[in-house]
Amino acid sequence: MRAVAQALEAIFIENQYADRVIERALRQNPKAGSRDRAFIAETTYEVVRYYRLYSAILGSEPQTEEHFWQLVGIHLLLQKGGEEVLRLSEMRRLRPDVLRARAAELRQQRPYRESIPDWLDALGQQQLGERWEETLTWLNRPAEVVLRANRLKVSREALQERLQSEGIETRPHGPADALVLLRRQNVFATKAFREGLFEVQDYSSQQVAPLLDVQPGMRVVDACAGGGGKTLHLAALMQGKGAIIALDTLAWKLDELRKRARRAGAHNVETRVIENSKTIKRLYNSADRLLLDVPCSGLGVLRRNPDSKWKLSPEFIENLQKTQQNILQQYSRIVRPGGLVVYATCSLLPMENQEQVNAFLTSPAGEDFECCTEKTLWPQDEGFDGFYMALLRRKG
Repeated sequence: MRAVAQALEAIFIENQYADRVIERALRQNPKAGSRDRAFIAETTYEVVRYYRLYSAILGSEPQTEEHFWQLVGIHLLLQKGGEEVLRLSEMRRLRPDVLRARAAELRQQRPYRESIPDWLDALGQQQLGERWEETLTWLNRPAEVVLRANRLKVSREALQERLQSEGIETRPHGPADALVLLRRQNVFATKAFREGLFEVQDYSSQQVAPLLDVQPGMRVVDACAGGGGKTLHLAALMQGKGAIIALDTLAWKLDELRKRARRAGAHNVETRVIENSKTIKRLYNSADRLLLDVPCSGLGVLRRNPDSKWKLSPEFIENLQKTQQNILQQYSRIVRPGGLVVYATCSLLPMENQEQVNAFLTSPAGEDFECCTEKTLWPQDEGFDGFYMALLRRKG
């Protein structure tokens, strides 16, 4: 309990990222068993997910470690039904009947029930209309862990057998390489992971690279590569043949990508830091395929990053839109005439998706491009992350 309360204090008082805080909390409790480690991670994420609701039930914004103990108590009472936790000294002021009544009252209002800032709820309603309520409910459901079999080294069927031999049970999903864990486990400790047989990648994310229709021997640019999950998927689809140039503005992300590529056996990946506009212009008219997995609000992945909704702001999203359009305007010329571009986000907001593509296509920079197809992946449809992707072709 103390580890959870301290983790929450770091997230909300010190403004640290939840995934890093939880990772540190688990390192600081090396003797904790698997059940205790799962309790720390899952309880922290759930309280973060419903932070606004629980704070309102408490009656004030938490300021001390004791307050965060009380948030944990409220969560366990409402979600698990047990009152014995409230006997702890840190929670002696909490009364179960009062807490339940207050929760029932607040849950009549969607911003409290789904625990989301008012401005973000209003934006989602304005952008998505009738879809917003169901979408928001699904974005508050914990995400499943999905693996992608690395076809450079193993088939999905062989990977499933290998993981089973290491005590990891999975089920296949979809027609390609996805395996969904039947229960949450530490897959990074397996020999299969160390041998580069798989990557952790949500099923929706796994649908981006195939849309680019890469073939062995092509020259492909992943212009916003980050840690390289989609870069490595492209390498597998290309059977390790051809060339992939992975770009990013942050060198440390490309350092991590190089490590992942070595483990995966993706030897056709080259990394380059975007130092200035010349880095991009040198690549003009050179690629058969271009992936633009642009920075976005991350609204579609709130299930796995619930703390992000407390870090977003209208100004931040407005600035993101400018960055997204600038990337489309400046980077699109990397693909040669006749080549394909995929523009992708893990957002569900049209202002980051369809509206950005339309603005590009009606601009001078986009006049020789056409949209071949676009799709939005809704969490309520298959139960995975929300994603948007558009396939563009440069005419000629």
